[in-house]
Amino acid sequence: MRHALIIGKFYPPHVGHHAMVRFAATVADRVTVVVMAATVESVSLRDRVAWMTESHAGDETVTITGIVCDAPIDHASRAVWAAQVACMRAALGNEPVDVVVTSEPYGEELARWFDARHVPFDLPRSTFPVSGTACRRNLAASWRCLDAPARAGLATRIVVVGSESTGTTTVAGALAAHFRQRWPDTECVDEFGRQDTLDKVAEVGSVDDIVWTGDDFARIARTQTAHEDAAARRGSPVLICDTDAFATTVWERRYLGPESHHAVADDRPAVYLVTDHHGVPFVQDGIRDGEQVRADMTGWFLDALTRTGRSWVLLTGSREERLQLAIRVAEQELRRRTTFTAPLGGILEA
Repeated sequence: MRHALIIGKFYPPHVGHHAMVRFAATVADRVTVVVMAATVESVSLRDRVAWMTESHAGDETVTITGIVCDAPIDHASRAVWAAQVACMRAALGNEPVDVVVTSEPYGEELARWFDARHVPFDLPRSTFPVSGTACRRNLAASWRCLDAPARAGLATRIVVVGSESTGTTTVAGALAAHFRQRWPDTECVDEFGRQDTLDKVAEVGSVDDIVWTGDDFARIARTQTAHEDAAARRGSPVLICDTDAFATTVWERRYLGPESHHAVADDRPAVYLVTDHHGVPFVQDGIRDGEQVRADMTGWFLDALTRTGRSWVLLTGSREERLQLAIRVAEQELRRRTTFTAPLGGILEA
């Protein structure tokens, strides 16, 4: 057979979905996967298509596309079937289909709408006992049923930022330790800029002799993001970051001035914990040189976070008070990020 079709919400995509796509590739010369998302659903169509595309990038016979479909669900209604199938055909570009592959009991009816043969895959869900419903109900329990791209996209990111010697590393480490009691594989992404500074000191002899350039900050931001992404793909449902690419843009301002814009921040969802400089003594560790600008940098962080619409919480008070608030905020964000809106419904739930 020439062309196989798979329809699904992939809300979120899981190992059963990927196995079905690989199976379909053995049934037909090429496979088109149509991701159908409703506007009420809390994972965007763009993200679902991107995750599926990356997961199957190695198979040139597989094409991933998507469409928003807000038609209701009613398997007894011919009008609803027609509305759903119209979206599917639009996403397909009205290409002919030889076979429809599903793991759903109504696969035969779906195939009839395309004048195609139905080939079932793991209908009893015995080989892959997972579903989108189960993933949405308890994402943490289903975490290892997700592919790396989906894990990276769905991980709850907590980013700790602040000026020098204000406890960012302490807070990040404590948060990671807290969540490792639940998930031992919880990652804490270290600050690459610190290691880069140490490397430069080893070259030139002193932090005072370092000459920073815009290219340095651009490279640091890219590397920090790469480390963060790698950790999100292999870690637990929560990712702790001791700074990120956004923070690098503030450090660039500190060294090169407000007109320098070489480091680029991404827009992935995250909540930022800002460690206040008040009440925290400055401790020299051999490479710090910003005691005199700590207050300014706290203001720069808050201004940049606010201006770019990022979520942030200021940590003040004693060490214990800061850690307690950091944990409360992180747990709150984890609950929010792992709660899915109910799907509108569609022909294929999977």
